Amino acid sequence: MSKILPYLQASATLPLIEKIGQLFMPAAFINDAEEEIKAMEALISENHIGGLCFFHSRQSAATNFEGKKKIVYNEQSFETLRYLIERYQKKSKHRLLIAIDAEWGLAMRIENTPQYPYALTLGAIQDNTDLVFQVGKQIAHDCKQAGIHYNLAPVLDINNNPKNPVIGYRSFGEDKINVTEKSLAYLKGLHSENILSSIKHFPGHGDTAIDSHLGLPIIEKSKEELLDNELYPFKELIKEGVDSVMVGHLCVPALSNDKQISSSISKDMIKGFLRAELGFEGVVISDALNMHAVSKNYPIKGELEWLAFDAGNDILCFAEEVGAGIEMISKKADKDQIEEAFKRVWTLKGKAFINEVDKPIGLSDPDPLNEEIAKASITLIQGNEEDHTTFRKNGFIGITNAMMTGNPFFRMIAENHSFRAYSFYDTSFTRLRELVEKEENILLAIVPPQAKPTHNFGFSDEEIDFFNALINTKNTVLYHFGNPYALALFDYHKAKSVVMAYQNFDAFQKVAANHFLGNLTALGKLPIHLK
Repeated sequence: MSKILPYLQASATLPLIEKIGQLFMPAAFINDAEEEIKAMEALISENHIGGLCFFHSRQSAATNFEGKKKIVYNEQSFETLRYLIERYQKKSKHRLLIAIDAEWGLAMRIENTPQYPYALTLGAIQDNTDLVFQVGKQIAHDCKQAGIHYNLAPVLDINNNPKNPVIGYRSFGEDKINVTEKSLAYLKGLHSENILSSIKHFPGHGDTAIDSHLGLPIIEKSKEELLDNELYPFKELIKEGVDSVMVGHLCVPALSNDKQISSSISKDMIKGFLRAELGFEGVVISDALNMHAVSKNYPIKGELEWLAFDAGNDILCFAEEVGAGIEMISKKADKDQIEEAFKRVWTLKGKAFINEVDKPIGLSDPDPLNEEIAKASITLIQGNEEDHTTFRKNGFIGITNAMMTGNPFFRMIAENHSFRAYSFYDTSFTRLRELVEKEENILLAIVPPQAKPTHNFGFSDEEIDFFNALINTKNTVLYHFGNPYALALFDYHKAKSVVMAYQNFDAFQKVAANHFLGNLTALGKLPIHLK
């Protein structure tokens, strides 16, 4: 097991410049070229940084991804990640704290690793927080196998804006009690495997239609409104004792007394409200400092890092100007302020390294747990399950926008009922209109091409129009495999029956098929409201 010096010993022996370096957590990219890897090694050894936050690739980092840069698929990403962590650790004088965003598992960043349902799916589960606990526990297990200490999760944002471009499916829903209970269960799951956590994005990123990767959202709510809703999960989990709080890039004038400053660089927000009023004593970590909500406003190298530190952030995540930032902090900061932040970060690192895995034993198997979650979350939004019996007896055809190959939903139903099924992938819209013209009963399997709401969740206008024509003119039973907000694109109120399956995993498709066949009852509840 790896260890670091006790804090008092480290405080007495580390030069001030190394203590400042410990506050920096720049981004590391799994699919970097050798030249870029060597540059990171130099950054580590020369600046004595405290940790690294891993991303898939430079192209997939959100501010770049929105620019449509091509992301190269690498099925060996997990092995590369483990290799790089070991390599970077060898270059560090003080053991690195390794972080990653693994909200729904390592699959959020790494190919061919276990993927668990989005938070919004977990939000549909009723009276069974143990399933959410198990998700956190299994994700934590996988983090440990990779050499990761710190999962930057869970998301505590209450998603009460359907147009939110960056939270949405990452939130447990729009109800503060549900979000709090599910977040706490997930958090306890992480802690059961001794993986660090960070609740985010303080003070609440749910009620905005602006992506902070690209611009600064402004939330014009009173302090009383925020305390009653958006801040409720944060207040409750802080009472439980959380490792860290990630402060988001959003402007909340009621809490920061400034209509232009981001919370992430606001002394009023961090030192005043979070520390003094809410009493949080743990580590404060900034949201990624490369995000355009803040980065584009501070062209002087090191200035943003200084402002983030001076505002009260202990860990500067995705700091892009490490050397300049360290230099500026060393010149401007009070030594006591540096020592306080260093103590919090160093103590957190000591906690992280106690239970590292010397010999990995393999990743978790997500399928059994995903099946249980699918059964607990599937939601009947409208209609009557008994009506499915008549629908099946009278005959129907299936229509989907997903590929037919590897489609467990239609395949399992076909094992019990003879019916024809067609997909947009291999049948033209002209031909589909001919095929459905004389049909009365239509089983629709709608799969949003993407989880984010940009560009109508990836649906073309023709796809939306075709589905709506069927819903308005036929007797339709609709199963939706994806972000529930996408359902608002369709005239779903006019369907005979609407069932939300939430995910397109095989386990969720099989459970949905069993539901259609009458073998199980929908137990879930939609965690949001739809128009």
